[in-house]
Amino acid sequence: MFSKRNKLKKDYDARFIRLLEETRSDWHTAQAVESHLDDYNLDAIAKRKTLESIHFYLYKEAKRRQVVYKPN
Repeated sequence: MFSKRNKLKKDYDARFIRLLEETRSDWHTAQAVESHLDDYNLDAIAKRKTLESIHFYLYKEAKRRQVVYKPN
């Protein structure tokens, strides 16, 4: 019974870490796009802030779930 639970936890933790890495990558891409813009683009700023808040929400959730995540 417990081995199935541990297997599911490892599977969902791996999925969660992959999602966390994807959001981190998207957030850094949005930061790069915003830094390369010449003018003040509200859409780019809003997208960066949205991706940043999603990433930090997932990061806090990882701490709550006690998922070990070491960003590259």
